[in-house]
Amino acid sequence: MRIGIGFDAHSLTPGRRLVLGGVDIPFAKGLSGWSDADVLTHAIIDALLGAAALGDIGSHFPPGEPQYKDISSLVLLKRVREELAESGWQIENVDATIVAEQPKLGDFIDRMRQQLSQILGIAPSQVSVKASTSAQLGFVGRGEGIAVWAVAMIASVSD
Repeated sequence: MRIGIGFDAHSLTPGRRLVLGGVDIPFAKGLSGWSDADVLTHAIIDALLGAAALGDIGSHFPPGEPQYKDISSLVLLKRVREELAESGWQIENVDATIVAEQPKLGDFIDRMRQQLSQILGIAPSQVSVKASTSAQLGFVGRGEGIAVWAVAMIASVSD
């Protein structure tokens, strides 16, 4: 068994969709980034890659590369899941915390878990997504961006 941790943060900007865990969230601003800027999925990708010691999201999907412009992060997550499987790893569980002052995310958490579990090939009970605030502290507290911490556990299929 191995554990990995992932982190991502993106700034909020007008004129972009807000996508978290592959779910479109109605909000006046979206996250800035080269892909769809889905910070939840990005943090999970880094946690999975870290657990398998396979680098990070930037080394696998470099920003600035035309093929990744506005790509769904779920496509990237699927590729990571496939790479883990090819390397002899299975995903045991994922736990993530989204830190955002706005919008309120409670109504979207179950859809995020469903979407992520489907792409990861695991049961929704193996995917935990929580939402919190930063009590109006820092860039998140000022409504300038959203941050996510994620942890993933993987197991060797050869053991």
